[in-house]
Amino acid sequence: MSRVLQRTPGGAVLLDGLRLRDESLANIKATIAAAGSPKICLATVLIGDDPPSHIYVNSKHKKAQEVGMVSRGVNLPETATQAQVEDAVAKLVADDSVHGILVQLPLPKHIDTEAVLKLLPAEKDVDGLTEKSLGRLVRGIKGHVPCTPLGVFRLLQRYEIETRGKRVVVIGRSALVGLPQMLLLVGRGADATVTVAHKSTHDMIEVCRESDIIIAAAGSARMVTATHVKPGATVIDVGVTRINNKIVGDVDFEAVQSIAGAITPMPGGTGPMTIASLLENTLEAARMLKAI
Repeated sequence: MSRVLQRTPGGAVLLDGLRLRDESLANIKATIAAAGSPKICLATVLIGDDPPSHIYVNSKHKKAQEVGMVSRGVNLPETATQAQVEDAVAKLVADDSVHGILVQLPLPKHIDTEAVLKLLPAEKDVDGLTEKSLGRLVRGIKGHVPCTPLGVFRLLQRYEIETRGKRVVVIGRSALVGLPQMLLLVGRGADATVTVAHKSTHDMIEVCRESDIIIAAAGSARMVTATHVKPGATVIDVGVTRINNKIVGDVDFEAVQSIAGAITPMPGGTGPMTIASLLENTLEAARMLKAI
């Protein structure tokens, strides 16, 4: 990496997701402009009035518009029925002017999430969360990768952090992050040896201390402490917990930053890269659908 590296007070390289996001968005914007500024459309479906969800969706619309995309939002009340949600998604699927569709999760408890996601064709599933998209990832077939794991992967690539032959632990086994992250890192080209750890993992500290890269995606505030990290390891914080209206990650940043060789901040690390990956997927969706 040619840029000057930022470092934490403890000496670790600071993996700046904000800077990389801005670089990625600039590249996407230039690509769209060079193609004659086609109307690439990202549509979102948001149900209910959850403030964090509205913030996340609004930020996605804002960044989409900044790169020259068209954004469309479908907002439904918390009381929306299964049929109403499925109808809204089906209309977007049938609309040829829409290239990417994101259903903001989690959905209300009375909504069958899997039934909704199954409506999305793989080409328009820019969040990469349907069984079709995850199946493509398992098989090594080109498709949309879930945005947060892709963002983490891009972060490692851009900072030239070697994964080939390295030991990686992914803490968390969700279909949104943990499992697709594992698949990306064991895939050809990354070639890491990956352990997926979870709440039933014995000797968690030892598993982490044997790892060259720790990716914490459990949603458990500050669970990764100095005792989990071997000197020089790369530590990626994905988990988000809100404590007293403050965002807290899975990593105890202050304790770990003097031991790790590289570390993401929280916020400002993996979150911005998630949005960059969403727009990268949306651009690729437009290519798949022959819109660009």
